Amino acid sequence: MTPQRAGLAAWAALVLLQLAWYLWLAPPANGNSGFALALTLPPLLLPLLALRTSTRRALLWVGTVALFYVCHGIVAAWVYPPTRVPALLEVALCLVLIGALGVEARRNKARRTT
Repeated sequence: MTPQRAGLAAWAALVLLQLAWYLWLAPPANGNSGFALALTLPPLLLPLLALRTSTRRALLWVGTVALFYVCHGIVAAWVYPPTRVPALLEVALCLVLIGALGVEARRNKARRTT
């Protein structure tokens, strides 16, 4: 699997995780799943606009956005134990995504220098 495909897979899994988290795994205590999804999904879906022109650019955007989801996952796992599993899964997916971007960047740099 190429780093680009791994990044795309992690991105898709992150979107699906948000849906599963707030609708099924650990819905908000106030029962307002729609509001939680309205806050968490748009930043992940915004890079779809760049996907039409460049997969690399879309992955760069989502990699930047993923940094905020790493913070969210760590805080959610620490503060609210019932969400620990989806929160740590969110952190893991973000790290896979960011790692795939790093590997792809190194490969591109190596190609340019040789």
